[in-house]
Amino acid sequence: MVKLALPLIASQLGLIAMSVTDVLMIAPLGPTHLAAGSLAFMLYFNIWLFCLGVLIATASLASQARGARNFKGVRRSVRQGFWVALTLVPLAALAHWFGGDFLLLAGQDPEVVALAEPYLHAIICSLPFSFGFLVLRFFVSALARPTTVMIGLIGGALVNVPLDYVLIHGALGVPAFGIAGAAWATSLVWVGIFAWLVLVVLRDREFRRYHVFARFWRPDWLRYREIWRIGLPIGVALVAETGLFAVAQLMMGWIGTLELAAHAVAIQVASVAFMVPLGIGQAAQVRVGQRFGAGDRAGVHRAGWMALILAGLTTGLAALALWFAPEAIVGLFLDAESPVDAPVFVLAVSFLLVAAVFQLVDGAQVAMISSLRGLSDTAWPLIIAVLSYWGVGAVAAWAFAFPLGLEGVGIWMGLAVGLAVAAVGLTVRFAWRERLGLLDRPVAA
Repeated sequence: MVKLALPLIASQLGLIAMSVTDVLMIAPLGPTHLAAGSLAFMLYFNIWLFCLGVLIATASLASQARGARNFKGVRRSVRQGFWVALTLVPLAALAHWFGGDFLLLAGQDPEVVALAEPYLHAIICSLPFSFGFLVLRFFVSALARPTTVMIGLIGGALVNVPLDYVLIHGALGVPAFGIAGAAWATSLVWVGIFAWLVLVVLRDREFRRYHVFARFWRPDWLRYREIWRIGLPIGVALVAETGLFAVAQLMMGWIGTLELAAHAVAIQVASVAFMVPLGIGQAAQVRVGQRFGAGDRAGVHRAGWMALILAGLTTGLAALALWFAPEAIVGLFLDAESPVDAPVFVLAVSFLLVAAVFQLVDGAQVAMISSLRGLSDTAWPLIIAVLSYWGVGAVAAWAFAFPLGLEGVGIWMGLAVGLAVAAVGLTVRFAWRERLGLLDRPVAA
């Protein structure tokens, strides 16, 4: 599990490093620009994550097929994963194009929305390349070769730094695009990473034998529908969780621009910490899927519970860092001595203290929901996620923030409550997998 998880964690850190760089580069433009960038990225990330959730079914089906030594099944899953990706591109593009209208309807400051819209329009160019990368990423991970993905994402994160500087602030004869420059930098990085992974898949001997690009335009409607059947609940479940954070961000906008800017910093820090258990969860999905495909019930048991243990250990360390050194962490983004940054700095530190508390439950819920995905169990985890995040978490965040008067800190407390309920529900379902018959389902051919 550790051998598979480490490069996946590094890949996730490389992925999140791009958004962290965006925040670091936008922050000098001032709190209003930082708030606008935060809103724009929130909307983009939720749309992108929904599409990732749909496409992640490719990983489950390919892992199960590989566990059953069904090479044709692996090829069918990857090829139709590309078809699903092409279906998602125009839908996601429309959602981005009208994203500014959505933000206005959600009660956000028109000045902030006007700054956010150019980012949402520019980031559309990245969608076909990032979705294509995801399909190949899940194929490579299903074959337990995540190091290839790690190299591409870390390389992309490094290239994103100078691109961000040049395109956001203007340099080397290139005009300053402001927030939109971050989107153009991200788009260029995705083009490069996708091209890198295509080249590797075409040249590597192990990947070549699956012929995933052969007869690419030949339809396979059975597998296409199977990806949607498994992936759509995953996509909705992911958005149910990230949507909780999105609603929290919109609530912050109702309180004020300074709170929204502080939330932008705190959520980036929490997101970086989350990448570690997320990588462990991705490893769990592959390992559980392989053992399930091979008919190894004991292997499913070991993979799922080991993921929970590893997630608990790593999130425990993150919680200690956030609790004992929040000022040092926020200081990487904001200057506590600056009259402009000081109010935002204080708010961000208070948010991180609450984030330290929910690290453990956040790691537990992602480890368990990922293990259930390895069994192609997505419908009930979706119900658990929606009830936990929205029925409990969103309501608690609103109640703590407004009727109880805790404002921004109350919103973060509500997030912690929702994640805790999800962690308990998903852990119980994985523990009951035998009596629920989850291991008796047929593996896709």
